[in-house]
Amino acid sequence: MANPLYDELFGAHAGKSTPFLHLPDGHTITHDAFLQLAARFAHALTALGLKPGDRLAAQVEKSPEAFALYAACAQTGLIFLPLNTAYTVDELTYFIDNSGAGLVVCDSRRAHGLRPITERLGAQLLTLDADGTGSLPTAAQDLSGDFPTVPRDANDLAAFLYTSGTTGRSKGAMLTQQNLLSNTRTLAEHWRFDSSDVLINALPIFHTHGLFVATNVTLVAGSSMIFLPKFDVDTVIEKIPMATTMMGVPTFYTRLLEDDRFTGALTKDMRLFISGSAPLLAETHIQFEQRTGHRILERYGMTETNMNTSNPYDCERRAGTVGFPLPGVELKICDPKSGAELPQGEVGLIEVRGANVFKGYWQMPEKTAEELREDGFFITGDLGRIDADGYVHIVGRGKDLIISGGYNIYPKEIELLLDDQPGVLESAVIGVPHADFGETVVGILVAEDSAKPDLDAIQSSLKDKLARFKHPRELVVVDALPRNTMGKVQKNVLREQYKDLFTPS
Repeated sequence: MANPLYDELFGAHAGKSTPFLHLPDGHTITHDAFLQLAARFAHALTALGLKPGDRLAAQVEKSPEAFALYAACAQTGLIFLPLNTAYTVDELTYFIDNSGAGLVVCDSRRAHGLRPITERLGAQLLTLDADGTGSLPTAAQDLSGDFPTVPRDANDLAAFLYTSGTTGRSKGAMLTQQNLLSNTRTLAEHWRFDSSDVLINALPIFHTHGLFVATNVTLVAGSSMIFLPKFDVDTVIEKIPMATTMMGVPTFYTRLLEDDRFTGALTKDMRLFISGSAPLLAETHIQFEQRTGHRILERYGMTETNMNTSNPYDCERRAGTVGFPLPGVELKICDPKSGAELPQGEVGLIEVRGANVFKGYWQMPEKTAEELREDGFFITGDLGRIDADGYVHIVGRGKDLIISGGYNIYPKEIELLLDDQPGVLESAVIGVPHADFGETVVGILVAEDSAKPDLDAIQSSLKDKLARFKHPRELVVVDALPRNTMGKVQKNVLREQYKDLFTPS
């Protein structure tokens, strides 16, 4: 019995001495050296007693070793759970507990704070630091670079990615090997990736964009990556002449456009720039094409589905749209109440079906039934329309999800903390346009009676409770929140009122 995910992404490159990861310092790691590292990790993981189907939670900085941990999970049949490096201990506790992780791998600086949590929850704890050191690499260093791949089926789970609505607990989206592989094959073909490509990957690898899109596409095509720990304008500009493709969030492209060194001459050997994870402003599209002659390709995906649509490779890449449904993906616009499909051009909820759609939410059958129909269509919660030419437009998001710099932010989590602050009666958290991040967070507060909330103290109190990307960029005190006749807060009114808060005058 084979292991489709490992065999196709990793095993196909066994023994290859060709460069795979190009590091910022100029060093390269070959495919074979990478696979030997992953195999040593696989031996270390199984020596801990971990079995196929067990969950491994990883909150580690981006590094070749962190990437090899993903490969080791695929090879051993473990379910990989990457976690945002900005999450606090309080946030991590829920993910570890809910997933039932058998092992947590974290940065050494986090180990002291996490150890009481893992001991209480019965999970083992190892460390892996950005420089490749830690207790995991130490445990693996003298082990064999050859590991017998554990047989798995295409329908076996490969990863959990946690997501959420605006209310309730975070949900673990269960992704199978088939979910990941089907999408990877489609994207590699649609975007014309082959072994000659060199991708700039400055995205985090705890997110579907940087891991299951960027790295998986590179692997299935036999390409190589310029593997950067984070986005840095100087480094990206230095590396562009060595690359052919780049994937990024809108922030990457706005930052590059701010630098005079970013020109058409610099990008003459690039064939493709791809953007996603947040809406790309039409203004950025125009400026980018004027500056470089390249038209950014925008696409649309979700944690639960990976990529659903993409602008075309050869034909018009239309600003303000996310293109067409990918091959093998069915997409329809439905009435939010009845679920009936709407005529072309009308706005409704986007539903998708295909091999890319996840298996369901971990230990949440009710939530799964609410969002994943019996016929296989997933209710995305995003509002959209399909124009006369077939291009899909995202016109809003149900559940008031905020996407800032490519990260999902769920207002209810922040509102609960704001409501608990001294002098605050209630709050509403909204996302407003921001040229750099796509959207940014604004907290609207209503004061208790004649109280005057201390806004600086409130911001300070959030530091230890929320990851930095969730912090409100602005807090505004108002007399009352707008409500409809049913008493529901009208966030659409607030978004309209504050839409120009960060727009340059």
